[in-house]
Amino acid sequence: MRPDETDPETWLPLTPAVFNILLTLADGERHGYSIMQEITSQTQGKLRIGPTTLYRSIKHLVENGLIVESDERPDPALDDERRRYYRLTTLGLRVAAAEMSRLEQTLSVARSKPLFGGLGQAISVKGV
Repeated sequence: MRPDETDPETWLPLTPAVFNILLTLADGERHGYSIMQEITSQTQGKLRIGPTTLYRSIKHLVENGLIVESDERPDPALDDERRRYYRLTTLGLRVAAAEMSRLEQTLSVARSKPLFGGLGQAISVKGV
């Protein structure tokens, strides 16, 4: 069943791979390999997605209208003509924003728990 396009929260929760693909495309159009590299960079190497996960996720995102393949191509002399470029749609942006809000709310609850220092106090989770 396809989520409601008028309510981005019906798409939630997103997988880490999908959320990071949307975050990467929020900066502008990218091709697949560039998306993989940017995710590794923006997560300081904590999330690395392989080609199978990436292209399966991209296919799903395109089919559901969260991203589209771009019609515009860089100068062929400057780029490999086989590359496909993707960009975020308005729906994709709304879904990414809803996921960000969901994660912020979850972190707010976690920070309020005595186990994690309560009242937003930062504690080290190493050795927990």
